Amino acid sequence: MTIYDIAKQAGVSASTVSRVINRKPGISEATRRKVQKLLEENNYTPDVTARGLVMQSSWTVGILIEDIRVSLHTDSVYIIEQELMEHGYTCITLSTGRSLEKKLDFIRLLEQRRVEGVIMIGSMFGEEENTDGRFRREVASHLGTTPIVLVNGELKLPNVWCIISDEERGTEESVAYLIRKQRKRISYLTDVDTPSNHLKRRGYFSGCMKYAPDMPTQLYQAPGSDTNPTDSVARGREAAKEMCRLFPDTDAILCSTDMMAIGCMQGLKDIGKNIPGDIAVMGVDNALFGQLLQPTLTTLDNKMSECSRNAARMLLDALDGREPSRKIIIPTEIIERDSA
Repeated sequence: MTIYDIAKQAGVSASTVSRVINRKPGISEATRRKVQKLLEENNYTPDVTARGLVMQSSWTVGILIEDIRVSLHTDSVYIIEQELMEHGYTCITLSTGRSLEKKLDFIRLLEQRRVEGVIMIGSMFGEEENTDGRFRREVASHLGTTPIVLVNGELKLPNVWCIISDEERGTEESVAYLIRKQRKRISYLTDVDTPSNHLKRRGYFSGCMKYAPDMPTQLYQAPGSDTNPTDSVARGREAAKEMCRLFPDTDAILCSTDMMAIGCMQGLKDIGKNIPGDIAVMGVDNALFGQLLQPTLTTLDNKMSECSRNAARMLLDALDGREPSRKIIIPTEIIERDSA
């Protein structure tokens, strides 16, 4: 069964059938339904290779992510893939790791695969992470005409659009929330050095200055650079014990991620601390795991699902020749549970 057979049965041109298959405008709803019904009845499957040759398009989108093991980013990939597949695109998802050289290798690979567009997930692909400009230059050189959307980071190129979670303001508001809960000594716990974590840390300091200028800032950065969630939990567990030794008057710990917060809660329980009675704990991400704890984890929802869905739609707009907003900022939301 070919596109011409379907066109003959429907009494329309092959180009009309093609427009239905590729979800293009300019066809009446009645004609669209009629052609779609015939496609389904005949179990028609488009030849993607042939379609690509005819339309000079690979119908492929590359998704770059630093570490697929991070559940929040895994969820983002799923949402993006589902949105793009509904519009006929196939996705190639690549987990780059933290090495700049590996990231550049994957940029070249996407060029070789002739992808139609690219979505990069995470602040680690942004300007602040790559301060020498090499990453930006390589993107401009190899994907300079390819529409790119960056989730939670910025890359100043004419073919790049950005969608950002307002984590800095959200962390500032988290400090205000803990102060309203009568917490007098709020410490901040972070680990992997990323642009996203820089903004959260800045939000912690600005929140302290704005809402409790007399409260001393107490920050602890747990050693380690691996983004493996298991390592984050382990770092959080040991860091909580060290923080109680360094800052014995702490009555709340604000953690840069939920995985750190989960480890933090384990560490506090190890040394006999009651949560939230002795010390309140709060994370950032709104990961599913936080709802499975006892007590359940209070968290800052950075709206990564919403960011991901919007990123896919921004890319689709760019691919269809519509100009999306150059930069969108998504507000965060505090999810109040039992740990704070």
